Amino acid sequence: MSRRHVASRRIVDVVLALVAMVLVVLLVWSMRDGLAIAAVLVGCALAWVIVMSGSITVAPEDTRSEATERTLRVANNTLTHLRGGLTAENAQALCALLLPETSARAVAVTDTKEVLAYEGELMTRYVPGSKNGRPTIEVLESCRMETFDSVDLEGGPGAVLRARPASTGGVGIIVPLLVQERAVGTIKFYYRRDLDIDRTQLAIAEGLGTLLSTQLSSYELDRQAELTARAEIKALQAQINPHFLFNALNTIASFTRTDPTKARDLLREFSLFYRRTLENSEKSLIPLSQELEQTRRYLRIEKARFGEDRIVESEHVAPGCEVLPVPSFLVQPIVENAVRHAMRDEGALHVDVQVASDGDDILIAVADDGLGMTKDVADRLLASASEPRPSSGASTRGTGMALRNVAERVERFFGVGSGVEIVSKPDEGTCVTLRLVGARKTLGAVGVRGHE
Repeated sequence: MSRRHVASRRIVDVVLALVAMVLVVLLVWSMRDGLAIAAVLVGCALAWVIVMSGSITVAPEDTRSEATERTLRVANNTLTHLRGGLTAENAQALCALLLPETSARAVAVTDTKEVLAYEGELMTRYVPGSKNGRPTIEVLESCRMETFDSVDLEGGPGAVLRARPASTGGVGIIVPLLVQERAVGTIKFYYRRDLDIDRTQLAIAEGLGTLLSTQLSSYELDRQAELTARAEIKALQAQINPHFLFNALNTIASFTRTDPTKARDLLREFSLFYRRTLENSEKSLIPLSQELEQTRRYLRIEKARFGEDRIVESEHVAPGCEVLPVPSFLVQPIVENAVRHAMRDEGALHVDVQVASDGDDILIAVADDGLGMTKDVADRLLASASEPRPSSGASTRGTGMALRNVAERVERFFGVGSGVEIVSKPDEGTCVTLRLVGARKTLGAVGVRGHE
């Protein structure tokens, strides 16, 4: 190899090292800020750099290209199996996928307590379901990749390696799987001899560990986001429902003497409303038809309270949109805000719910002809959870929290560009529009065609 070629490779090594440092910083930053997609992309890039840096000085150009293709292929395949977290089923699929990608004779995946899965030809007493051995525990505690002459040493004080058949693999690499700098498991690569563990195998093992850790972190971020969304729904219910609860019970009580039949019907409607509220709060997404039916139940109870002629509702849903999966408690809070804050002392409040498509987006609009508000107040509603009562008479206290909660969940489920828009004029009314970016694409299975 010429000096010029050697110098070029050294430059490449330095560049790869610098790129790796930058990617590590980006990975930590994206995971800390909860940017799941960015974390996955950076993790994949970091895994590729690690694999390339390990193979660049020992492999020709076609081998390095092979390593790149291998890393990208593994990244795509493992992501599918890690979307559900580190389970025994997912771990077994990972072992089967990763074994052909290395020179190891066997691969195992563990969590913090036991072996979840094993794949390979070497004999081991650490079968799925058995407790982790001492080397695995050491890696879990140190959060560092290690090589061991006896991968299957038993745990506990004074543990010694039992005699094993000649076909048993005791040499290997154990790589921690990290989520937020905490080990949640390991991946173990078994080899027949010490000589089988070269620089390339170490680089591949480290790269795969980084890749899997990133994907597990992404899953954990998604899981935490879902838990947060559910908590937000319950918080929103706690903020709005007590007001509605007491008024509904008082309304039902008032009918027990004057109209017992209506009181019984209202009590049944009220019971069903709260049952659906509790059921939907445990679900990430529900069909739009269920959310609209829950909104109609709410309005039936409110019409009993204020009078049938005080609230006039209308609804139009473009064909097929009724099956659109949406976060629960999405439309009803907006309608409830209209009833609570837009109704005049006299006359009817007209509430119109429209669902239509705009290209690939779905629009859900709730319009009323009530008190309305100024543009400044409307803008503050989207930026603040609580604002003082404006001079126009439309209260903003509590309304901002409901709308901001809805806006945040819309953006979380439907992506950048999704959100809430408010158009309002004092004494003329308000229209709140939810834009669900790309939601129309999910309706292909129900045959929605054309621009509704």
